[in-house]
Amino acid sequence: MATNPNATLPPRSPAFHPRRALAAHGVAALAGAAFGCSSDPETSGSGTTTDTTTTGTSTSSSSSDTLSCSDDGDTSTATGDASADVLIGTFLVQLNEPRPASNGSPETPGNTAVLGKVYDGPYPAQLVWEVDSTEGDCRLVKPRVPFCSVPCGGSAVCVEDDTCQDYPKGHSAGAVSIEGLATTAGATGIGMCPVANNYQVPTGTTLNYPAFASGDDITLHADGDFYEAFDLSAKGIAQLVIASDTPELAADQPVSLMWTIPEVAAAAKIHVKLDISHHGGTKGMIECDTDDDGLLEIPAALVTKLLALGVAGFPSVIVTRKTVASTTIAPGRVDLVISSDVERTVTVAGLVSCTATTDCPDGQTCQDDLTCK
Repeated sequence: MATNPNATLPPRSPAFHPRRALAAHGVAALAGAAFGCSSDPETSGSGTTTDTTTTGTSTSSSSSDTLSCSDDGDTSTATGDASADVLIGTFLVQLNEPRPASNGSPETPGNTAVLGKVYDGPYPAQLVWEVDSTEGDCRLVKPRVPFCSVPCGGSAVCVEDDTCQDYPKGHSAGAVSIEGLATTAGATGIGMCPVANNYQVPTGTTLNYPAFASGDDITLHADGDFYEAFDLSAKGIAQLVIASDTPELAADQPVSLMWTIPEVAAAAKIHVKLDISHHGGTKGMIECDTDDDGLLEIPAALVTKLLALGVAGFPSVIVTRKTVASTTIAPGRVDLVISSDVERTVTVAGLVSCTATTDCPDGQTCQDDLTCK
């Protein structure tokens, strides 16, 4: 059986999707779920990564303006230890590459997006990712679903066998300003007020693409509200550009990924997630954390083990360049993530992906896992 000649991803939503973008950075607290679509009781209806740490309705289009946010009526304040091991919030500044029209989805231009939220505790994950094997900069991880004999209900998640963890609540960090982001109106920063305790680019403000250059200083200041005031500073990065051809997966063969090295170094790291069974219920994936030196080889032994776990339609690899700054407040750590994500299809011998039976060879039908059989 021939490999699918149409190496394109299935129809997808616009380039920046908050839940997907944050989950891609291991920010389950903001995404509402890790590697899935489970509901967050606070945000419904509206993984594992290794970070590189450097330093610890809105009415304004520039953070240099005086920005006053309305009181949300919560008179309490955050409590708990300021632990760097407990991620409670993230502000993500993401470069989204232009995407050509495909499979009925319109062309989307490149853009710079911002999203942030801070919770009063860690967000529970419904899957426990366990390391099966490690080689070099890469590791094969498998999911485990914990079992709770007594259901946790809608306000908590089963995070380990017979262990429930409550969903945390989001709160205001007050007015938040980010300097170092250029807007189409000529400003060099933005100011944001929380809307339902979420932070996004203000209505009427558009960021340049890209809104910064590699090595630029990007600084964030939160005035404080439920949480104490805090500051973060990270380095800008260059848009990630993949230089290698479509990866081909085969047993006993390594996979090489190449990308363009930025002219100005920003102490960024590269994170890779190779998931070939997502549409059939993830059975495992390969994750790698490596230097931003333009080349990564995923070991053949790990590729062979991943293939043995099973393949679903439209397997893909996501490559991320990012810098991360962190600070601690009560009750945990807040990150500022500057990232550029690129997703590419991978090919597997004998696999034909589909969204409808018309995509399949004669005599085969499109299955629930988006494969032709």
